[in-house]
Amino acid sequence: MNIALVGYGKMGKIIEEVALARGHRVGLKIDISNLDDFNFDNFSAIDAAIEFTGPHTAFQNVLKCIEFGTPIVCGSTGWLENLAQVEQKCTEYNGSFMYASNFSVGVNIFFEVNKKLAQLMEGQRQYDISITEIHHTQKKDAPSGTAITLAEQVLANNSAKTAWVNSEPFEDHELLIKSERIDPYPGFHEVKYSSAIDDIQIIHNAHSRNGFALGAVLAAEFIHGKKGIFTMKDVLGFGN
Repeated sequence: MNIALVGYGKMGKIIEEVALARGHRVGLKIDISNLDDFNFDNFSAIDAAIEFTGPHTAFQNVLKCIEFGTPIVCGSTGWLENLAQVEQKCTEYNGSFMYASNFSVGVNIFFEVNKKLAQLMEGQRQYDISITEIHHTQKKDAPSGTAITLAEQVLANNSAKTAWVNSEPFEDHELLIKSERIDPYPGFHEVKYSSAIDDIQIIHNAHSRNGFALGAVLAAEFIHGKKGIFTMKDVLGFGN
């Protein structure tokens, strides 16, 4: 495929390495220095775009790709208040769009484990539930999109908590997400069920950003030639 990278920071450079290693071409790289190149003519030859920028630019970047008719994979977090507008635009233009809070194959397996554990722990009120996430200091949003996904899965599958919060103090019915920013962490997420008797913990600890990059390229390969709105569950064949 001929791939465009919208965002060419540390993550974009790793995605480029993975894409080239898998036999693809990176025909266009957009960052703050060449925004004029982000136009219809340049994207007319692009098979799929991968967007990794930040919470303040992702929404408009994704809309532009949909309007260009370019399948778009977005890994930027912190902008989901606008997700419904993107999905509406994708449907209107008969486009192709995929968003994930985390493209790592391991994290998406972790999501499935998290849902199952939350279901198993339903009714076990002797356990308090908390989430901890650690990232590098350059991460612009807190809590992480991955932590929010984990929290929302817990809320959907366990009635002990009814809302998540990202600061203390908090109420018993609130699920605390503890956010830390420590270099050089690429990503650490823990869901913990704690009681006076014991603790149950599930952890995903990324060793590098390569897993995120590989998942994003797999997503671009999946979305190429398709129409619709997709998730990593479609890519990995997890079903609903």
